[in-house]
Amino acid sequence: MIEAHALTKRYGPITAVDQLSFDVRPGVVTGFLGPNGSGKSTTMRLILGLDAADHGTVKVAGRAYHDLPFPLREVGALLEAKAFYPGRSARAHLQALAASNAIAPSRVDETLQTVGLQTAANRKAGQLSLGMAQRLGIAAALLGDPPVLILDEPVNGLDPEGIRWIRNLMKSLAAEGRTVLVSSHLLAELAQTADDVVLINQGRLIAAGPMAGLLERSQASSLEDFFLGATSPGAQSPDPAFTRPRSMS
Repeated sequence: MIEAHALTKRYGPITAVDQLSFDVRPGVVTGFLGPNGSGKSTTMRLILGLDAADHGTVKVAGRAYHDLPFPLREVGALLEAKAFYPGRSARAHLQALAASNAIAPSRVDETLQTVGLQTAANRKAGQLSLGMAQRLGIAAALLGDPPVLILDEPVNGLDPEGIRWIRNLMKSLAAEGRTVLVSSHLLAELAQTADDVVLINQGRLIAAGPMAGLLERSQASSLEDFFLGATSPGAQSPDPAFTRPRSMS
């Protein structure tokens, strides 16, 4: 699982993440929500060791990301769809990642098939459409068969068939007992996918827990209503029941 405790990150006078604590449990899809500028991307970068926290800790499976000997075999992440050399083929991109993390070469073609890119494997990555580039980014996240997945806007650029595919993929990965953290602004889509919700605003935790329970306690009719009510400028301080740490059992 992912465990964040009192995470704080400042950029000069701006506090991007402020004493943020939450956990992401295995076996479910957890939706990571917040308005633009709420600190979601910074939090994901802190989890993945791309930024260093000023205070607090975050662990994946009990360890800091930088202590993982082969990170792609522990945590698969999609933060930027086009994080590749544009002149390298899709297959070559995955082959380089596999070699760097001692991943079996056979996983490259297996993963290309999983994401539906087998016929485009030899095309230069820079020539792929946005949707195909998104699938390549997801392939990179899946390459090491990791127990933890962190996906930022994974449906961006996908057509309706692709959106259904990634929805079913995330559910199947969670059903296998993996930890799946997904950030998205498409609340109606996430409502069909996520079991748990972590909602932040201005770098602070607003709510965390099973979606059904949060909607019931807030008397919101939908995830969108809950989100807008909890993050509106006039919203009251969150009910402690919404942010109380959950059992790790």
